[in-house]
Amino acid sequence: QVQPVQSGGGSVQAGGSLTLSCEVSGYTAVGWFRQAPGEEREGVASRGVRDELTYADSVKGRFTISRDKSLQMNSLKPEDTAMYYCAVGRDTNLPPLIPGAYQSWGQGTQVTVSS
Repeated sequence: QVQPVQSGGGSVQAGGSLTLSCEVSGYTAVGWFRQAPGEEREGVASRGVRDELTYADSVKGRFTISRDKSLQMNSLKPEDTAMYYCAVGRDTNLPPLIPGAYQSWGQGTQVTVSS
């Protein structure tokens, strides 16, 4: 089982931008998730094998998944603060923003947005 390797993230002020990378071979589709302290892991965005895109309502118009699996995050808000994870190996019988649909996870990267 191949584990994605993540990079990027960091600290920015509200309104700023960050890009998160997800490096893994052998997979086309990817899901991005985030988890804040004390919260459940939630789906943020996904890109399917046919380039179908799905975004959580909270990030629509601000986040974009590229074909290289990176996540471009613009107009960041303090509520976007969380540990972010990419995931691959999706069970296509399950919705794309469900954590349980994915087999292999990156190590996570912290995103902190200050007001």
